[in-house]
Amino acid sequence: MSKLQIRHGDWVVVCDGKKALVLENAGDEKSLNLKTREVFEHADAKTHELGTDAPGRSFNSVGGMRSAVEQTEWHDREEQQFLRKLSSHLDAAVIAGKAKALILVAPPRALGVLRNSFSSHVIGALRAEIDKDFVKLPTHEIEKHLAA
Repeated sequence: MSKLQIRHGDWVVVCDGKKALVLENAGDEKSLNLKTREVFEHADAKTHELGTDAPGRSFNSVGGMRSAVEQTEWHDREEQQFLRKLSSHLDAAVIAGKAKALILVAPPRALGVLRNSFSSHVIGALRAEIDKDFVKLPTHEIEKHLAA
């Protein structure tokens, strides 16, 4: 595998389902210098604030028996919505010419949600996907991992 080249002006998007860092390389391929362009976060609401706590009930068509319906995973739904909004934001940035090339760093689950919501514009600008969770690291640590 060849080493990833992050060029001057490339955007590095480091995210998970709750936070996204949009970084821009102010350096060059040899020495990364990632500068924060934007930070997106969504508050981690309690389950009772997102929806009902109790799973729904359904009646069987024969007899009077009832059974539980699988509970909606509200936190998953919120994370997916957050990632779709990030995808829309990246799409707008690529169309506007702000981002010419993207490197995406996210855990596998977030990568899957993002891939399904990317437009052809973002797919065209995407240079690499890295399935790592670096979103909680400081920028200089992210630089070290990407340069390795």
